[in-house]
Amino acid sequence: MCLVGDFGVGKTSLIRRFVDRQFSDQYLSTVGVKISRKNVELEQAGQSAKKNVQLLIWDLEGHTKFKAIAPSYLQGASGAIVVADMTRPETVENLAERIQLVLSVNPKAAVIVALNKADLVEEEKLAKLAQSVQFTEKQRVIAIYTTSAKTGKDVDEMFQKLAQKMVEVT
Repeated sequence: MCLVGDFGVGKTSLIRRFVDRQFSDQYLSTVGVKISRKNVELEQAGQSAKKNVQLLIWDLEGHTKFKAIAPSYLQGASGAIVVADMTRPETVENLAERIQLVLSVNPKAAVIVALNKADLVEEEKLAKLAQSVQFTEKQRVIAIYTTSAKTGKDVDEMFQKLAQKMVEVT
């Protein structure tokens, strides 16, 4: 799976929260791609036994040259999490373009939207923001989560849901 989105939206922080159970306030810009691994247990349809799966999570840089290199990274991905920062409206507006890029390279990919930094937004604004997100590929997006890498809100659920969908598709 790949994480894509503008720079500074929290892609690396979401991965660190999920993989290492850590959070850091220090911002380090990802250059190129960073790959993390995590073993997860997934439900198997109609079976009581769970399936062990190793996820390869690709953290793609969010700078403007991203568009030129993204297709080569996205090509083999079974899923993508497209991340926006709820405190920066322009990153939310860019979601449609990012989703379109993922699906143009990989039409079968499962896509989840992460509206990150939910801990910095008032509770009643969260639902409004999540509902106001607009993009044309709504049927291709399997879920929208309001996440917080800092508190861990919805992080595990989001990664598990995408992993589950990726395994069902393959």
